[in-house]
Formats: sequence, C-alpha cells, structure tokens
Amino acid sequence: HLGKPEIRAGAAGLARWRGPFAALAEQPNVAAKVSGLVTEADWASWRADDLRPFAREALERFGPDRLMFGSDWPVCLLAASYGRVRAALLQALAPLSEAARTAILGGTAARVYGLRV
Repeated sequence: HLGKPEIRAGAAGLARWRGPFAALAEQPNVAAKVSGLVTEADWASWRADDLRPFAREALERFGPDRLMFGSDWPVCLLAASYGRVRAALLQALAPLSEAARTAILGGTAARVYGLRV
C-alpha cells in the first residue's frame, strides 16, 4: 500500500512519507503496490489530484517494473468504488507509455508473483 502515506495531510504528508519510502525503494528486491491510497485521503472529498503526487513519487522511485496496481477492494469501498480507484490511477499514469501502463496494471504482478498470463 505504498506505506500508507498521509494523503489527507497533503504536502506535509508527502514530505514525511518521501524519505522512508525512498529508502525502501533503494532495495532492488522490493516491489510496491499502488493500493490503499483513497483510504488515506479524505474519504468524502478526495480527488485524483490528491493521489497523483504519491503515485508519481512511487513511479519515479520504483519504475513500472517494480510497481503494480492494487485496488484494495473491498477496503477501498470506505472511500470510493473500484471503478473510481482505477480511474484515478489511470489519470496518474496517463503520461506513461503503453508498455509502462501495461506493466503497472498487470505485467509486474504476473512477474513478481510468478503467474502465467
């Protein structure tokens, strides 16, 4: 869950999370899931823009080959539907190449977990 950053704290939450998260990303054997973010945002009023800095930092630190989408379903339902969670991630990933998006949306998980596609 990307270490459950304090998204509702905005820039201050990003600053507190960034250092420990970067240290974790330095470990080449660690992969991360972009998951559980909406439940760390304000449940009633979060927007995709609130999640974007955290998702982009994760992408910068881990890259698409060590980053994977996780819906956090059914826990995400406290703050959003599965569709809204996925749509927010797709917005954050929009600038990426198709290959990078494909990795994050399934390819990395298949490789990390040894799944056949």
